[in-house]
Amino acid sequence: MNFTPTAQLIFMEGKIPVHKGVYILPNMITTLSLFSGFLGIVWAMDGAFEAAGMAILFSALMDGLDGKVARLTNSASEFGVQFDSLSDLVAFGVAPAVLMWQWQLYAFGRLGIAVAFIFTACGALRLARFNVSTAVVGKKFFIGLPIPAAGCSAVTLIFFREFIPGGLLGAVPYAALGFTLLLGILMVSRVRYVSFKEYGFLRAHPFSSMVTVLLIFSLVASQPKLLGFTLCLGYIISGLIYTFIILPRRNRELLRGLSLQND
Repeated sequence: MNFTPTAQLIFMEGKIPVHKGVYILPNMITTLSLFSGFLGIVWAMDGAFEAAGMAILFSALMDGLDGKVARLTNSASEFGVQFDSLSDLVAFGVAPAVLMWQWQLYAFGRLGIAVAFIFTACGALRLARFNVSTAVVGKKFFIGLPIPAAGCSAVTLIFFREFIPGGLLGAVPYAALGFTLLLGILMVSRVRYVSFKEYGFLRAHPFSSMVTVLLIFSLVASQPKLLGFTLCLGYIISGLIYTFIILPRRNRELLRGLSLQND
């Protein structure tokens, strides 16, 4: 079989070129995530709140899948990174804000509009900061609540409503207002949240990790509306605990150790 000089050089160096068509796959998944977020907006405006919420959650699933597909197929690109960021803004910045407005925030008039816009604006700022800081920030933690987590947390509050006692239903609009505002603030905060992009623990303890994932999946599948909100709320609280309790204590212990060494 005859090879061109370029093909011979590639073959000799052991490099396998990636066909340009492979790049279509992760970008199509990102497009599906974008379309799902767009559907969430349309259904929210029609008053189909749970359907809109499911569309946003499906978008989150696709958002987690496109990056993995790009890495597995060696088809990551700067275009894909920027496209994914714009898709995230629509699916997790605009769609949840519209959904929360249509669901409860409309009752507050201009204040509700302001809070919904703050959520969207903070999501855009969060994405912009993430895009320019990936080279200097470690992968173990996110600085600020990730925008997919914020969008999914807003959605799970809607599903959690049916578990709220009847006597407290009057407080739901205020809870939605405060929760939406809190999510926006956390996205642009310096609170550190664990990133699940590091798989060191999973590789070191594969069996324990698999059992834990299966248990969590089984629990969520048994009561998805209840435990979905519980897990999102737990993730939000975990960042606050780590940033304001664990990290300062660890820094004090480190400083104390350094002072003892100097003495």
